[in-house]
Amino acid sequence: MGKNEQEFTQIGRSVQVNGDITGKTDLRIAGKVNGNVSIDGELILEKLATIEGDVKCGAAILAGSIKGNVECKGKLYLQENSKIIGNVKAEQLVINEGAVFQGNCDMNELPATKKDK
Repeated sequence: MGKNEQEFTQIGRSVQVNGDITGKTDLRIAGKVNGNVSIDGELILEKLATIEGDVKCGAAILAGSIKGNVECKGKLYLQENSKIIGNVKAEQLVINEGAVFQGNCDMNELPATKKDK
C-alpha cells in the first residue's frame, strides 16, 4: 500500500489521551499520551509532545519525549531536543546532536550484515 493510500491519525497539541493507543495506521502526536502506543505504521512525535508509556511501531521520527521503552521494527530517528528515558530496541538508530537517550539499546542485525560475516 502506498503512502497516499495509507491511513493517518493525528493527535493535536491541545489533546491529552489517558489510555493505550493501538492501530495499523501512521500516527502523528503533537499532544500528550499517558499510556502505551502500539502501531504498525510510522510514529511522528512532534516537539513538545510527550508519551508516558511503552511504544511499539514500524518506524519513528521523534522530536518530543518518551518515558518508557521503545521498540521499532525499522529506523528510529531521535531529532534534536528529543528525549527517551527507557530502553530502545530498533533495527537502526539515528541520534542527532542535542538528543537525549538514557537507557539500553538493542539493535537487530540486518540479514545482509549476517551474510557478510
